[in-house]
Parts: sequence; structure tokens; C-alpha cells
Amino acid sequence: MDGTTEMTFPGFVDVHVHFRDPGAPEAETTASGLAAARRGGFAAVVTMPNTDPACDSPEGLNYQRRAARAAGSETILLPSACITKGRLGREVADLEALAGAGAAFFTDDGSYVADDAVMEEAMRRAAKLGMCVCQHAMDPKETGRGVIRDCAFARAHRLPTIPVSAETAAIRRDLALCRVTGCRLHVQHLSTAEGVALVRAAQREGLPVTAEATPHHLLLSCDEIPRDDPNYKMAPPLGTAEDRAELRRAVKEGALMFATDHAPHSAARKAGGFAGAANGIVGLETAIPLTWTAMVEEEGMDPEAWARAWWKMPRSILSPRAAKRLEPAPETRIAVGEWRAVDVAGFASRSRNCPYDGRESRCWPVTGT
Repeated sequence: MDGTTEMTFPGFVDVHVHFRDPGAPEAETTASGLAAARRGGFAAVVTMPNTDPACDSPEGLNYQRRAARAAGSETILLPSACITKGRLGREVADLEALAGAGAAFFTDDGSYVADDAVMEEAMRRAAKLGMCVCQHAMDPKETGRGVIRDCAFARAHRLPTIPVSAETAAIRRDLALCRVTGCRLHVQHLSTAEGVALVRAAQREGLPVTAEATPHHLLLSCDEIPRDDPNYKMAPPLGTAEDRAELRRAVKEGALMFATDHAPHSAARKAGGFAGAANGIVGLETAIPLTWTAMVEEEGMDPEAWARAWWKMPRSILSPRAAKRLEPAPETRIAVGEWRAVDVAGFASRSRNCPYDGRESRCWPVTGT
């Protein structure tokens, strides 16, 4: 089409997706999740282990691989594995067996490993294995019953709030353990300016620390929640406009990578208003156009640097065995020029929990369309 520019990059990798398989096929199966990833332009995805049962054994990893093979998708599924048995935070999982079975990295995503001794043991063992530990940085002692950051919407609806310290306390503890153990640490879904500052300082210090920003934390803010819509309820919660600006700045400067935190939920799980609904939104089919719009068009980020935050930086936290599955390197192609709107009704995902319906972008993936 006239006026359209196509670009080709090494295959984009989303290191943070939830496929609900096994456990909640009404929200997402491996087949529907991979179809959404393919349509969204992703060459590979890393699935989180907060399934039912939790992926804390080689058998769990193999189950996901079998499901991926049955789906027949060109998108590569790389399963991560639990830090602790059952994601309960009490006892370190058999990390050695999980690494040997090809886990992409270790995480209890959805839960913070709050016990200092358990987390230190996990990081020491992961360091010996050359594996990265990824942490859901929300300290439950600070989070309490909160569901949202303090903002006008929260006050108007009398919603319990989550303080910034829920994120910063978690990050500070993990950075201290990173110094002691030498383990690679990845902070999942940063949401606050203060959290960004801690990660930046750790990187300047030379610690092996990376972090990710999600499209929803880069596009949305708690200051702009328009109504009692549970599609704006996240964990961690949406930050302020100032938090969003600092996250964008950190991505543009190369301190953070992208990841979607694709979190499908059935309509029933997202019903009942903001207070009682499940956290999260689907993101695989909107991530490329929305991050291009936010970062390249609105923030002036170099397109090559934008792409590296989707392909090069995510590869840096994968285990060697998982990274090898991306050889020879797949490709992601995008086309920039034609304005199109997000159509939630047409998603390949089984779930529709998404606040972006009708939002327009002129950058869309060619791969997987």
C-alpha cells in the first residue's frame, strides 16, 4: 500500500504471558494463546507458571510443550518454572531438575516470595545454574487489601489503596539478595517512578538486574481511569501520570524491556466492578501497535531501539537452553502507515478483557496476521 513502510527485525519475544493451561481453559488455552501471540507478531512467548496445578516440576514443563506441539503454531512456547513448590513461598522447588528440563527462568509470578531465607536459597541455587530469577515485586505486607493506587477514582469509590512501598520494599529486598548471591534478577512489570530509580541505581552499580515495563503501564494511569471498569484493574496497579512518564523515559533510555503480562480472564472473573474483579488484561494482540505509538511516535524513540526492547533485551534473561530454541532466529515484520483500530471482538484470544477497543495505531505486525 502507498505510504506504508515495512520493517523486519529478529523475532520479538514476550517474556511474560499467562495461558491458563492447565486450569482455566475458558479464559485461554495453549492453542488460543499461541494464536493470539502469532496474530500479535510474536516469534516466542514465555508462559508463567501460575497455572493449576502450578508448573513446579519437569512434568509441568513437558505438559506445556506437548500442548504447544498439538497447537501447531509457528510461535515458540518457552515455559518458565516456579521458584517455590506450588508457588506457596515456603520451600524452594527442585530448580536443578527444572533447569535440566529446559525452564526459561524461575518465577512465582502472581505471588511475591516473601520469606527472605527461601528467596536467598533460591537465588544462590539459581546462580549456580546460570539461571535468572524473576520476581513479582509486590510485598504483601505492604499491599494489604489494596486494589489500586491512591488517586481521585480510588477516593471517589472508597477503594483500598496499594502504596508505592509495596513495590519498592520488594525491589530493595531482592537487590540486597542479588548483591549477596550474584544471581541474575529480573523485576517484572515495574509500575512506579521510585521502582525505576532503584533499578537504574542497581544497573549503574553493575548488578545483574533487568526489568520490564508493560504496555498498560506505559499507556494508562490511575489518574485517568474513566469509570468503574475492571479492565483498568492490574497487579501491580496502574501508576500516576508521573510514574508513566518515568517508565517511558527508562524504556527510551534502554533501562527497561517490554513485556505484555498478557492476563486473560473469563467475563465472569472480570465482572462485579473494580473492587472484586480479577487483575489484568489481555495484551498480545495490541502490544506492538500500542508500544510503537507510545514510544516511537509520542516519545521519539528510535525504531531500532524500540525493537531491541522486544527482541534483544528479552533474550538476555532466558536460560541458554531456552535461547537455543530461537536459533535459527525467527523474524517479526511490521508495517507502518495504515491507520487501524483495535477490534477486541476479533481477537484470537478466548478472553476480551481489554480497555483498548477502538484505539487506533498506524503500526501493525505483518507476521501472524
